[in-house]
Amino acid sequence: MKSIISDLHLKFAEKTWNETFQLVRRCMDKSRDKSKPCEPLVRSLERLQEVFNVSSMNTMKSRLEMIAKQQGMGFHITEATCYLTADLFYLEVVLLPCGGVEDVKVAPHGGSPVPSESLLQLLRSKDFAEFSMKLAGVFTQYNIPGDNEIQLKLFASLQCLGNDLQQMSRLPNVPKESDPQVDMINNGRIGYLKAGKEDCPLIIQFYISPTDEMKTSDLYLTDTAVQAAQVTVGASDVAHKLQMASAISQPPQLDPQGYPVFLPLIEAQYEMLPACFLLKLQPGIPMMPSFVNKLSQITDVTIPDVDLQWAPLPKLLIRHSPSTNSLKEKLDEQDPIFTVPLPGGVMHSYVLPGAAWEVPAQRGAVVDSIPFTHPAHVPALLELLRHQCAINTLLRSCITSQRARTGSVRDLHFEVLPESETSFSVTFHRPDTDSLAVLLVNVSDSHQISCTLFGAGIGDPSLDEYLSTVMKRCMSLPVTLRTLHSKLEEITSAPLSPRHPATTEAENDHSAASSTAATDPNSALTAISESASVPEDGLSVSGSACYAMSVAKSELLPEINISPAVNPYPFTPVGVFSHWMTKNSQLSELI
Repeated sequence: MKSIISDLHLKFAEKTWNETFQLVRRCMDKSRDKSKPCEPLVRSLERLQEVFNVSSMNTMKSRLEMIAKQQGMGFHITEATCYLTADLFYLEVVLLPCGGVEDVKVAPHGGSPVPSESLLQLLRSKDFAEFSMKLAGVFTQYNIPGDNEIQLKLFASLQCLGNDLQQMSRLPNVPKESDPQVDMINNGRIGYLKAGKEDCPLIIQFYISPTDEMKTSDLYLTDTAVQAAQVTVGASDVAHKLQMASAISQPPQLDPQGYPVFLPLIEAQYEMLPACFLLKLQPGIPMMPSFVNKLSQITDVTIPDVDLQWAPLPKLLIRHSPSTNSLKEKLDEQDPIFTVPLPGGVMHSYVLPGAAWEVPAQRGAVVDSIPFTHPAHVPALLELLRHQCAINTLLRSCITSQRARTGSVRDLHFEVLPESETSFSVTFHRPDTDSLAVLLVNVSDSHQISCTLFGAGIGDPSLDEYLSTVMKRCMSLPVTLRTLHSKLEEITSAPLSPRHPATTEAENDHSAASSTAATDPNSALTAISESASVPEDGLSVSGSACYAMSVAKSELLPEINISPAVNPYPFTPVGVFSHWMTKNSQLSELI
């Protein structure tokens, strides 16, 4: 055997790469089962192509053929032109004698070839890996289920839907934010529409948080920072009425609520087809059961429960966090503690008690695609998705993978508990007194977020309004709580006069700050918002992040008084916050 191997080495030692390449191809052509080529030979050819220099027309043809086979596409050659074919489109690549690429065109079924600059540049730069990924996206765009007749009808219906969505995006809209693109993403009827082309699917961008917005360039928003959905079509066990022409009245009009006026069903052209339109979410969104049910109520199409895996919402947010690998150890903990280091040696610690989030109403599932049948469904679906995204963004702001800093001068501990499907509370200890304070956060929708502070001696509506403004602008619990602590510190440190309790300097300053925030929240929150651009070191917020409020225990409201006999959250028998405080020696020392 050693002799045979040595002879083979000697035989092919002086062979060129091209000869070896051709030998492997000849072996593949002689495969006994043409429908399933020999896997070792396929892998050998792929490895050869990765190192083989594309310097001739033949080698470029071979490379394109391999990519086509990997994508499940056909491949044909006509002189200097290669055709990569699928059922509903084909790719035309015109080659030069040196192996270069002169032109790349994409032709949908029944349409004329259209130049694709993005695919052309990828082939010219010989970035075959990226070209293959881009081609896979185009293939998915045209991968419509059914036989040939059904495919053609669904393709035509999808094009009609796309045209209607583009008409809806051009209807007048009252701007709510200074950045036009961000305004369209967060407030547009159908978000920011990236119009579908022959080589690019129809994408709707519908949500971006203030933190992600600041992390992106001022010139453009990266796709990874924006929650988006691809508009496509999928098979269905039940036949649905799908449009075969525009469903919008002509010329386009708006109803009193500002939505487009659609044609009555009897006037529009529809056809019963075994499919439905899909919003394929990029990425999938963790959603609570009430939101999933509302999606189905809007579309009258059930989201298959068999595809959903339910788990407590915080665990889903951990599992689908960008820092998933560094948060893996948190998944197995019943009450994981997350730390957020802040400037000035201050440390925020957050706990989301597992028992509280285990209740059925707070268990969620990651939804990847949403079926619908009419363009009128899209605005309502996007508003509901934005609502869930807003809740997820606030909870994610305190779910971090950062480590505690050594030498912290003060630790502040917070417990986040669900109160309803759209609200949660943040409970924290006030270090200057044996009492608790509770911040109730209510997310009515993605545009309406209110904060209400409960605690002895705290009853200032302007403070609630100010905190609500901060929360809406930064969408961050740590930043908002840092602001709250600073305000409480101002109130505590200000001298109070028994005869003139309403004329303190701190109250005047607070009223002025609240007024400024209400009229110009951007200027009032500039220092706070800058924190989002420093993810490595936590939330970079200027100033001290501490709070102090001296209130006697007898002054506490009964629902938040620390006492063994009082439990503000009846579904936790002992009180998770008290149990958690017992486990933390630093907080116990404070108490």
